[in-house]
Amino acid sequence: MTPRTLTRRAALVAVAATAALTLAACGGDGGDKDKAGHGGHAAPGATAAAHNAQDVAFAQGMIPHHQQALEMAKLADGRASSDRVRDLADRIEKAQGPEIRTMTGWLKAWGEQVPTAGMDHSSHGGMTGMSGMMGDDDMAALKKARGKDFDTRFLSLMVRHHQGAVEMAGTEKAKGAYGPAERTADAVITGQSAEIKEMRQLLGTS
Repeated sequence: MTPRTLTRRAALVAVAATAALTLAACGGDGGDKDKAGHGGHAAPGATAAAHNAQDVAFAQGMIPHHQQALEMAKLADGRASSDRVRDLADRIEKAQGPEIRTMTGWLKAWGEQVPTAGMDHSSHGGMTGMSGMMGDDDMAALKKARGKDFDTRFLSLMVRHHQGAVEMAGTEKAKGAYGPAERTADAVITGQSAEIKEMRQLLGTS
């Protein structure tokens, strides 16, 4: 074997050794970076499950708020004179019923009290103080109304009711911590704001 060949082999061995050391170093840096980036944080599932007092208040307030909206919407069948009012009432039921079930599930999972379905909103914990909630007199007048009178009362009261829900959802967006609750708040703001616009248009033509 010639001296030149020996020199060439020695150079190749040196290059290979240097490359191996470089790869090992990079691998070590990557591992340390991963530990630094993830070791001090909760797993994605745990983060998603985190909630605060605002999330609880949102669910406990929105459930009875939605329940009253469903109670109002059910009155449209047999009382409303406008097909568009009946259609709106049906859409309100289809949207808010599932949201009630979802928020009930959150509260049960958190070990928090679930508002009782069909409770007396006017006397339970000052629920009439919640934004947009109807009092007994409003509900009694709506139940007695028929035809165009019902349509006008229903739309006027529901605009106010929706405005209250949008306000509550805005508070959740600003102060809540639970991702699903914030997404529900987004849906409430988007959906009910659109319905407010629709109801105002119907009031202008009724």
